[in-house]
Amino acid sequence: MTQTVINPRIRGFICTAAHPAGCAANVRKQVELALKDGPGRGIGNALVVGSSAGFGLSSLLTLAFAHGAKCLGVAFERPAQGDRTASAGWYNLVEAHRLAKIHGRSIDTINGDAYTTAIKEQVIAALKASGVKLDYLVYSLASPKRTDPVTGITHASTLKPIGPSFTAKTVNLDDSSVGPITIAPATDADVANTVKVMGGEDWQLWIDALRAADLLAPGFRTVAYSYIGPQLTHAIYRAGTIGAAKDHLEATAKTLSNSLAAIGGHAWVSVNKALVSQASSAIPVVPLYIGLLYKAMKAKGTHEGTIEQILRLFRDHIGPGKQPALDANGRIRIDDFEMAADIQASVQAAWDKVDTANLAAISDFAGFRSEFRGLFGFELPGIDYTAPVEVDLALNA
Repeated sequence: MTQTVINPRIRGFICTAAHPAGCAANVRKQVELALKDGPGRGIGNALVVGSSAGFGLSSLLTLAFAHGAKCLGVAFERPAQGDRTASAGWYNLVEAHRLAKIHGRSIDTINGDAYTTAIKEQVIAALKASGVKLDYLVYSLASPKRTDPVTGITHASTLKPIGPSFTAKTVNLDDSSVGPITIAPATDADVANTVKVMGGEDWQLWIDALRAADLLAPGFRTVAYSYIGPQLTHAIYRAGTIGAAKDHLEATAKTLSNSLAAIGGHAWVSVNKALVSQASSAIPVVPLYIGLLYKAMKAKGTHEGTIEQILRLFRDHIGPGKQPALDANGRIRIDDFEMAADIQASVQAAWDKVDTANLAAISDFAGFRSEFRGLFGFELPGIDYTAPVEVDLALNA
């Protein structure tokens, strides 16, 4: 066992350390909200693919603690090595497992690359051994690369516009300076590779494999997460390579729903709100937009984190007995608070005048930075960051 004082090691959108006590505090806050929100029981068995952070972690906690589901999660996280910390997702799941035992809930985790056939087979074997069929599957993977299980080719996603080059304001995450950025257009290969990584192909493979193994219960429901965003980020996000992948994801939902109809099942895409994550922090323009968005939404009292979003998703749309409200394209829209006309007007007005000198005054970029550090367990209240902590924690202890 190894105890050490842990300091954040952050450059841009990369953090190479995580604090176990801080990560645990993040999970405890989410579990407290889930226990207050949910009926306690209602869902039998659930699988969360991408269960260790962000919307995936909040989905795991919502299912287990708000709805009493027996949960199996799939994540790809790094354990501690010597005095090197584990990944934040590892510590998140350690605390989720601990709290599940305390509150009489059931959470198990399979750690490995969810894109691979081997992990799918491991999940299927575990479900068969437990003698259960799935009522829900949440698909929440976020990875920059995926190796196709058939061809063996590794595809890398890109963040590029489709069409002309894109120029807009952005914020430097290291020095908080605001300035222009120009992003060159995507090639056809960039688009194809991004769709391979972030589209619906792997979601389809999961459902097909589970159904072939007779592991989907009657009325089975599945959801994957997407984002649309405002006009400000449209060229780099929804009209770019990522948007092409999200279009594929949404088309996959319709295909899955058609195939699941035979068992009374359904597949949906939930369009969620812009939130701080390692993925969103990597997208040019988006961190500046989020800083302005947070300022407007907090002022109005409509700001939500991942757990509030997912609790609302299950409470109002896809929980037992619920039928979701859908937009014209068949999507669930829990980005409705973000896209409210007054919020977007406020963000646009601030965007037009934001610069390095007034960034702190007219945005909540300080909140963005703090929340980013919080993803890795830093800057949480009540944590003594000068004290040594145990870094070598077992996941399925």
